[in-house]
Amino acid sequence: MTIASPEGLVLPSYADVETAAGRIRGVAHHTPALASRTANERTGANLVFKPENLQRMGAFKFRGGYNAIAALSPAQKKAGVVTFSSGNHAQAIAYAGRLLGVPTTIIMPLDAPAAKVAATRGYGAEIITYDRYTQDRLAIGAELAQSRGLSLIPPYDHPDVIAGQGTAAKELIEDAGPLDILLVCLGGGGLLAGCALAAKALNPTCRVFGVEPEAGNDGQQSLRSGKIVKIAVPKTIADGAQTPFLGDYTFPIIQALVEDIVTVSDEALVAAMRFFAERMKLVVEPTGCLAAAAAFTGAVPVAGKRVGVIISGGNVDLASYARFLTPEG
Repeated sequence: MTIASPEGLVLPSYADVETAAGRIRGVAHHTPALASRTANERTGANLVFKPENLQRMGAFKFRGGYNAIAALSPAQKKAGVVTFSSGNHAQAIAYAGRLLGVPTTIIMPLDAPAAKVAATRGYGAEIITYDRYTQDRLAIGAELAQSRGLSLIPPYDHPDVIAGQGTAAKELIEDAGPLDILLVCLGGGGLLAGCALAAKALNPTCRVFGVEPEAGNDGQQSLRSGKIVKIAVPKTIADGAQTPFLGDYTFPIIQALVEDIVTVSDEALVAAMRFFAERMKLVVEPTGCLAAAAAFTGAVPVAGKRVGVIISGGNVDLASYARFLTPEG
């Protein structure tokens, strides 16, 4: 399928996903494809989980972050990079920069999870904080890039980031075989766009769905209205999906290749976190549970289907994790 590119932009293709796979091979973990009899019985489907919580630095973001930095010129690498992120992309860029010897500056919200801030700092990044509800992180990043001569690598709206994230679906389909449905977490759309490119290239009949938190359904609104819809920063426990709008690169791909975008409640995310902890012995952060929650709640009908489920990450603050999993009362 031909995807119409916005004027002035060159969208990534599946060929770029293949290039990214070559760049990250031997560096990123090739995470396994996992099954759960309990999950299958609960949904009536054959679910295959891709646990990116087991990825380096604990999330799929390492794929895109490493690919984007590795693709820079020697001069760009020497100057350094800057990005903005609530945590997982921050850690991905910081860690990838450390591995590649590239200086990194990360703009993080004041209320970012403590574990993600600590990990990002531990990888050697310089951290600059901002108020996500009153300040514009893109403007801060652009100013720093201009004043310091840094390369700006945003968390999702970047061709090399999108291509890198698509390697998760590439691996899943190559390992697990053809899928009827692929469920993917959705924040800014880097993972969904990349996975859609891979899924449609390798498994053309696979129906791809994005999953957002109820409080932040800008992607759903955008897909159904045919244009990017911007909302206020949503308040949800899925901190990785607190993006108020899709990107200029991600939206055209999603619009062309994604079947639909559905939403799930924060309560459904907590229930999914508890399932992963109790039944699969996996620590998964709230955002990482979005796709699974869509299957468990029936937000996407999956009965009788072979379904791929991307678990996007496991970087949750332990105090918050304990609070989420402790039943009230």
